[in-house]
Amino acid sequence: MKVLIAGAGGQLGQALCRTAPADMTVEARTSAQLDITDLEEVSAIVGQLRPDVIINAAAYTAVDRAEEEREHAFAVNARGPAHLAQAAAGCGARLIQVSTDYVFDGNSARPYRPLDPCHPLGSYGAGKRSGEEAVMAAAGRWVIVRTSWLYAEAGNNFVRTMLRLMRERDALAVVADQIGSPTWARTLAQALWGVVAAPTLHGLYHWADLGVASWYDFAVAIQEEAVACGLLQRAIPIRPLRSEEYPTAARRPAYSVLDTADLRDDLNLPGMHWREALRAMLKETRRG
Repeated sequence: MKVLIAGAGGQLGQALCRTAPADMTVEARTSAQLDITDLEEVSAIVGQLRPDVIINAAAYTAVDRAEEEREHAFAVNARGPAHLAQAAAGCGARLIQVSTDYVFDGNSARPYRPLDPCHPLGSYGAGKRSGEEAVMAAAGRWVIVRTSWLYAEAGNNFVRTMLRLMRERDALAVVADQIGSPTWARTLAQALWGVVAAPTLHGLYHWADLGVASWYDFAVAIQEEAVACGLLQRAIPIRPLRSEEYPTAARRPAYSVLDTADLRDDLNLPGMHWREALRAMLKETRRG
């Protein structure tokens, strides 16, 4: 089976390349090698490669900057998936689109299910939702997998930012009233390969590591695990903040936990608790 990975240079794209099953022929393209905002380029490359499956790991993920760069964010997160869906339908390929918990407004009292109504609060979430709608409207075969609070050993993410700040500063303050599920790019990549290997799977799904946390909880765990494995030489005080004490350009959902039961059941993947995944990621970083 030939699989085209768009956005192969990002944290998820790199994880997909590292975890690819041996029986898959992977065509990895970074955003510089495949600009999904360019329909002609997408059509030409997909037409040349004729993949069986396309995984779209390309995304504009700068949540606050998206409020100022709305056009660019929508080009990548909305029109890009539309272009891939059109090209996939044209050659009979299956498209796996990765989306986000930020399509929800955070007002739920329980984990969000895949078919719950979407009400994004900012440009990032709105663009990703438009991308979902474009994929669902396409004539081809598709699967949309939403995830949350993604991090990895490389790229710009919360874990790497916290590690840097914990080395540079004597104290930190982190928002404690936004709740979600931190997710390691490795576990998401493994789930996506499970989707690839299940050709009859179709529709909207959620995948995140198990358990819930606030950003404050996540930061405290990062420090504890990093000190334990030797990535940090000291611990610093971390103070919880309310969202109004840390204003940002984009509004974020106060609660964006995803119900992942459907995909875990369909793929027979038990999942991993976010703290266990964090520990494994930091140990790999230490060895690495």
